[in-house]
Amino acid sequence: MNESSAPQRDIPPVMNPMSGGSPSGTAAIDPSQLPFMAPCRPLNVRAPMRWVRKGWADFRRAPSQSLAYGIAIMVLSWLVTGVGLKYGSYWSALILLSGFVFVAPLLALGLYSISRQLGDGAVPSLARSFQSMRKSLGTAMVYALGMLVLFLVWARAASMVHVFFPPNSNPTWADLATFLGVGSAVGSVFSLLAFMFSAFSLPMICDRDADAVTAIVTSVNAVLRNKPAMAVWVLVIIVLTAIGFATAMIALAVVIPLLGYATWHAYEETIDAAAWPSNR
Repeated sequence: MNESSAPQRDIPPVMNPMSGGSPSGTAAIDPSQLPFMAPCRPLNVRAPMRWVRKGWADFRRAPSQSLAYGIAIMVLSWLVTGVGLKYGSYWSALILLSGFVFVAPLLALGLYSISRQLGDGAVPSLARSFQSMRKSLGTAMVYALGMLVLFLVWARAASMVHVFFPPNSNPTWADLATFLGVGSAVGSVFSLLAFMFSAFSLPMICDRDADAVTAIVTSVNAVLRNKPAMAVWVLVIIVLTAIGFATAMIALAVVIPLLGYATWHAYEETIDAAAWPSNR
């Protein structure tokens, strides 16, 4: 296999906490004996750039399927912005678009399936992608419910931050400093929580028959154990997403599939979920 279709061969083995120190294998384990999270591998700071390269290779191997997903998400972003502007204000539209970070991983479930199909040596199919999404839908909805609660709390917090907006009609940058500082701090906290919950959880839900709580705990553990690499990964996501928004969301048609594929390769390289039954 080439680099775009399989994890690195030199990835060190992961010790399964339920096996008394032996490397985890592929044999199924009784559900009552499964650990509460999947172990993770150590990452170096260059890993995120490798994921992006593999993601771009997947995009080039499945351009029509990738653009179909990307254009659909681009149109959805336009609709969300239009609703926010029509029934609220620029502030409402900004809050709704900020919620993009909470729902984008869920929308990428089909993209994970495409990357998995490519890794298996199959010709990627949107039909198989939708079948995979349907199979994981129940667990993904539990995840989505948790993220919805987080988003609603974030929306309320964002509304409260508006009290720091200066009362004068033509505020200067100095007048806006407190508002922007508090808003950025609050938004960063919620975005970090969303990232920790979703970094590896949904690819695991797509790949394995694991419950949402196990997948989320696995994701949080992997992020906390690989902080330097995850900091680089967050920066890559921010830069690419900013490019998407800066182009009136047109570039999201490419950015979202690219990030979706890169996230799948990040999961394959980081998480050892062999103890859970496969969803393939």
